[in-house]
Amino acid sequence: MSKSLTIRKGDRVRVLTGKDKGKEGKVLRSMPEKERVVVENVHMIKKHTRPSQKNQQGGIIEMEGTIHVSNLMLICPSCAQPTRVGRRRDDGVRIRTCKKCGKDIDK
Repeated sequence: MSKSLTIRKGDRVRVLTGKDKGKEGKVLRSMPEKERVVVENVHMIKKHTRPSQKNQQGGIIEMEGTIHVSNLMLICPSCAQPTRVGRRRDDGVRIRTCKKCGKDIDK
């Protein structure tokens, strides 16, 4: 059974806890089975790589790590504030709604 997250790829989010608290960014990747997402310029980690065809030099690269969805809050595209996400059904399709302004998040 696959889980469904209220945060999806392409959404703008704000970090609520941790060393990156208060930062905002766009979701680059979503992993619903682990309840984690990758947000641009948040939770930067250093990864040691060996030389390969793609990266001739090798060495240490800096990349985004995963962050748990419970540490994030979705930013509503219409009211531009962090908000909780409501859900409603429209012709059998689930639509995410903003709890603050009441508008649909999904177009």
